[in-house]
Amino acid sequence: MDFSCIGQALHYLQTDRVVKLLHDLNVEALIHNPVFLGGMGAVAVIALFMRWKVLLVTVLSVVGFAGLVAYTLQQGTDITGMQSGNHLFVFIVSGVAIILAVIYLLFIRGD
Repeated sequence: MDFSCIGQALHYLQTDRVVKLLHDLNVEALIHNPVFLGGMGAVAVIALFMRWKVLLVTVLSVVGFAGLVAYTLQQGTDITGMQSGNHLFVFIVSGVAIILAVIYLLFIRGD
């Protein structure tokens, strides 16, 4: 048994490489990418039919937050600027709505 391929795969999971990947990730390009949206839609449909509630809620919340962040960045919302308070208010209210939906779907709603 050769474990060198496992060592090479774990070599790419170094903290500095993961942080660089997260910094290089462009959320706005990701949310408008049809491959990403199609993949997440397919995973959501499969989770819906298989009744995998946790996976469905996770996919919907990740895509929802990615869309919310993309919308907020597209509007030019800056925390330091007070003129952008309206867009920041939309970000906060939408984020709270997504979090409340996740809490409801995972903990309150029974099947």
